[in-house]
Amino acid sequence: MLEKSIKPQLDGQLEARPIAMLVQVASQYDSTVYLETEGRRVNAKSIMGMMSLAASLGTEIRIITDGSDEEQAMAGMEAYLSNPEGK
Repeated sequence: MLEKSIKPQLDGQLEARPIAMLVQVASQYDSTVYLETEGRRVNAKSIMGMMSLAASLGTEIRIITDGSDEEQAMAGMEAYLSNPEGK
């Protein structure tokens, strides 16, 4: 299991489009992927879970990955949250 805290580089709150893209990134991996902030943990592969998280820009988010491809899952999630527009 891997855990890493980051501050996402998103404009404003996690809204529908970036959340949908984040769920797609998480769903590429066999590992379980969770995001945690302010004591709430949600499955990053669940659109409803992610919508309920509603983390704001600048809020520290913990990424938790566990499974056969956990390192790749961590790298993919971190890359998206750090640069969601591919800039």
